[in-house]
Amino acid sequence: MPFTPVFPHPEEWDQGVLARVTINEIDLRSQPRDTASIIGKRYRDQLVHIYNSLTPPDAPIYYNPLWYRVWGGYLHSAHLQIVKIRLNQPLSFVPGYGQLCEVTVPYTPAYEFSAPGNWKVKQGYTLYYETTHWATGIEQGPDRQPWYQITSELDSSIYYVPAIHLRPIPPAEIAPISLNIPPEKKRIHVSLSKQLLTAYENDQVVYSTKISSGIPTLGPTPNGIPTATPRGRFNIYSKMPSKHMGAVTGNPDIEEHGGFRLPGVPWTCFFAPEGGVAFHGTYWHNNFGLQMSHGCVNMRNEDAKWLFRWNTPVFDTEIKDRGGWEQTGNGTLVEVD
Repeated sequence: MPFTPVFPHPEEWDQGVLARVTINEIDLRSQPRDTASIIGKRYRDQLVHIYNSLTPPDAPIYYNPLWYRVWGGYLHSAHLQIVKIRLNQPLSFVPGYGQLCEVTVPYTPAYEFSAPGNWKVKQGYTLYYETTHWATGIEQGPDRQPWYQITSELDSSIYYVPAIHLRPIPPAEIAPISLNIPPEKKRIHVSLSKQLLTAYENDQVVYSTKISSGIPTLGPTPNGIPTATPRGRFNIYSKMPSKHMGAVTGNPDIEEHGGFRLPGVPWTCFFAPEGGVAFHGTYWHNNFGLQMSHGCVNMRNEDAKWLFRWNTPVFDTEIKDRGGWEQTGNGTLVEVD
């Protein structure tokens, strides 16, 4: 039998706020401040119930002041992803060109098989809450229940997850918005000093949200790409509702060597061709308002989804082949300063 994620009992699903630890470990402290004594640890993918949120008045201005009260102490919010548990009715048919789906449980490990009945975990491919993936088929899984076949848009590799863990996204949910506004009257401004993104229509603010831009370094990364978000004027040139970022290898210690592997990054909008810099949703931290990325503009998933629908080029939701997984064109103006 496959590994089954350990979630709270169903009767607890709606009792308070649930969060997932997104890094190897975080400190549980006796009080909501970094100088308080460490009284325990919480580890990657562990789920915790949040009882209430606190913002200590003595937190410095350069610091994310949000803490959570959990069982036994306090956890800082930076590396806790707020999650829910929602199970879904599996589809009876999935077109080969793909059905876009969203993970609706805290996490679900992906599996692969080399022969009938020979299932194994696909190393490094745990799919997380609110990530998006292309389902391209349905199979009977190792538990004899429907599992979706997932095809990676990056290397066309195939893996499988329980269908009840993914929600098919209807086209209307990601249909373009503000189509009555001429494309040249839309623009996006990113303030690196304020860590703020603002969307304009006819020079009027229509959306504003905190972001996390790239962390500057003294030099480029080993692959030669700087990790600071580039300044300048750009245009959206590629949009993908699901994007695998980073390595495809199953190497378990990739993060310890400065790399990352992020399948299913949602709502990506690329604007700086050199370095592949994009706006996109983020499921590995909750520290918006501070620099956190390798150069991209990290956004809350709901904010990135709004931006994806609003800007141009317009994404065609009538997918007819796998080439429709990406929309390209000379789109909305982006100003970064």
